[in-house]
Amino acid sequence: MPTEIVVLGGAIVVALIVLILVFKAVWRVAEPNEALIISGLGAHTKNELADSLGFKIVTGKGTAVLPGFQNARRLRLDSRATNLQVSCVTQQGIPVQVRGVVIYKVGDDFASIANAARRFLDQQDSMNGAIHELFTGHLRSIIGNLTVEDLILNRERLTSETRSSAADEMSKLGLVVDSLQIQEIDDETGYITNLGKPHAAKIAASARIAEAQRDQEATEAEQVAAANKAAAWRDAQIKQASYQAEIDEAQARSRQAGPLSEASARQEVVVQETRAAELEAQLAEQRLQSQVRKPADAKAYETVTLSQAERDARIAQAEAEARETELRAVAQASQVKQAAAADAESVRVRGEAAAAATRATGLAEAEASQARGLAEAEAAKARGLAEAEAIRARSQALAENQEAVIAQQLAENWPQIVEAGAKAFGNVDHMVVLNGAQGVEEMLAKALTLGGAGLGLARSLLSGGAAGNGAPASVNGAEPKSLSES
Repeated sequence: MPTEIVVLGGAIVVALIVLILVFKAVWRVAEPNEALIISGLGAHTKNELADSLGFKIVTGKGTAVLPGFQNARRLRLDSRATNLQVSCVTQQGIPVQVRGVVIYKVGDDFASIANAARRFLDQQDSMNGAIHELFTGHLRSIIGNLTVEDLILNRERLTSETRSSAADEMSKLGLVVDSLQIQEIDDETGYITNLGKPHAAKIAASARIAEAQRDQEATEAEQVAAANKAAAWRDAQIKQASYQAEIDEAQARSRQAGPLSEASARQEVVVQETRAAELEAQLAEQRLQSQVRKPADAKAYETVTLSQAERDARIAQAEAEARETELRAVAQASQVKQAAAADAESVRVRGEAAAAATRATGLAEAEASQARGLAEAEAAKARGLAEAEAIRARSQALAENQEAVIAQQLAENWPQIVEAGAKAFGNVDHMVVLNGAQGVEEMLAKALTLGGAGLGLARSLLSGGAAGNGAPASVNGAEPKSLSES
């Protein structure tokens, strides 16, 4: 009997131990700062949201978890903190650095716990990163619509707008914000520092004014004390010396106060007069600049510009006239050359005809020559007078434009010059000329060069033009004749 009792007692103890071990292995208790997320076979509660998600949420109590059939994981519900450091640009385009801290946690309601469990159950350490990115984006967006003054003077607005804008995302994540604090706002440009300088200067000025006032009051108090001391000493001295000394002293002070006040007033007048003189000198300088110097510069510029324009116009006109003279001379030379060629051909034909006619009419020519001689003698006298007048006119023209007169004389007497040069071809029966008109010109030029009569006549004309008011030179030793006789 005792043995059976011992065995029964041992079996009960073993059963209790096994029961305790099984209970510890099955039973899970949720801490106050966590929630049990149970999934698996039969994991459901009376909460409709938990049933729709397919897992069981347990907070603040215990529940049985069947090993192998169910799985229990813990989701922390305590507060978390993440630091924010955001580089933003304000509405004014000023870059700022915003540092703050966000204190958040998983919401206490089943919906928040369910959302957080679905997103962070196995990645609870990544909550800080997600919150940092979420609030960084919202801070940049909100600060972009605010000024630096708003950030400094109304931080509550910044925090409230940030929390409001992030509320929907936080709700979807199953998180709630316990606190959002903006700790510090810095800027690289020194805008905030400069923003405070006027106020600091104002405070500093107020402090200096207050200090000066206190110093003035202290000085006045010291002066009053010194005056009282002097008065006491004066009274003692006056009582000791006499009332007359007090009167003399008062009169001396009165005489000194007058000149001092007058000198001070005169000094202020001199300062103001000096300033007025400086302003008048500046005004006079400005008037000189606007009324004299600038108009003179403009007039000088206008004169130089007009002079340059007139000079350019004269140069262009002179070049045009020179070009016109050159073209006219070339045209006249070409015309003379063509006329000379035609006259040379005519002279050659007339020479041949004249040679035949001379043999037939020799007698008649001899009789006519006597009559012509008489007529020419009478005409020579008239031509002499005309020649003298022509020589005087040519001399005057030659003095004014020598080249033009010589060219004109050559052109007028060119047929006689050509005729004289063509006499070299008088006895030629047959002649072949190459190169056409150019060949005739070259041959005629050689004839004029070799033939003394034509060259002599040209020289006579040239020497006659150069002789000025003198008589024309002779040709080949002969007496000079007028251009009409030639």
